[in-house]
Amino acid sequence: MAIAVGERAPEIDGVRTDTPHALVFYKATCSVTSMAGPPIGRLGDAYRGAVVGVGQDPVADLDAFADEHRWTFPQVPDLPPYDASDAYGIVSAPTVVVVDGDGTVADVVESWDREGLNRAVAVLARALDADAVIVSTPDDGLPEFKPG
Repeated sequence: MAIAVGERAPEIDGVRTDTPHALVFYKATCSVTSMAGPPIGRLGDAYRGAVVGVGQDPVADLDAFADEHRWTFPQVPDLPPYDASDAYGIVSAPTVVVVDGDGTVADVVESWDREGLNRAVAVLARALDADAVIVSTPDDGLPEFKPG
């Protein structure tokens, strides 16, 4: 089970922890992450500078995945033994973790979960003092939920 809301967010090399942000944990070969690619891309586009991909693949694979899905947010690798993923208790991909400006986990969404992702976006928006956007709607062709 992923890290709980209210816990202190572990540090990840290459990720600033002094501002609200969302971490998108994923594996480039995960079909569920690929399916969720467009809404996650909208998250990154809406909150530039506040979203980071944490991929369990080499940089070249992460870059190719980000290019394919038009993700404009930065990617950091989490290679074996997957220290960052283990610190956050990641068991499914994708997993989105919202961290507030104090370094506390404010929301967690595992797998593809439309309602959960839209909720996490709203939590991030509040932390950033920004307007919330809806990144997925029932008419976008995606299921409500799909395990990752």
